[in-house]
Amino acid sequence: MINIVLHEPLIPGNTGNIMRTCVATNTKLHLIKPLGFSLDEKSIKRSGVNYIKDCSYNIYENIDDFFKQNKGKYYFLTRYGKKPHTSFDYSDKEDNIYFIFGKETTGIPKEILRSFLDKCMRIPTTDKVRALNLSNCVAIMLYEALRQQNYPNLLLEEPHKSANYLEEN
Repeated sequence: MINIVLHEPLIPGNTGNIMRTCVATNTKLHLIKPLGFSLDEKSIKRSGVNYIKDCSYNIYENIDDFFKQNKGKYYFLTRYGKKPHTSFDYSDKEDNIYFIFGKETTGIPKEILRSFLDKCMRIPTTDKVRALNLSNCVAIMLYEALRQQNYPNLLLEEPHKSANYLEEN
């Protein structure tokens, strides 16, 4: 199972977008306090549209609480990572995989990352940007893992149109 973990997210729009992505991919979301917003804010609802009610998520008081309750393979996305996000094997569908992202302003604290240096990665970019948007990073990472697993339980065709929709007049 693939899991997305947001450590102290600040921007409600990002979290709403991530919730929508989690619903679209059957992915569980884990939110670690403090959150920079309330989950009932209209900005969360606007970015998550009507899908948030279908999002499976848990909230934790702190990172220790999260680690205590969740066992599996942890991967940390950080601009300081020395390996690209594609250098790991996420193909085993039996693994509990946790992709951990930090807050939008400062990322994951060094004190946490130091214990997991071999599992720190980055999404390659030019030197013209400090980092990509958090919700974009989650989508990139999540779809890389899903690609390696051959998109389990996801639809490869639009369910509301015929299979030949593009060829029809």
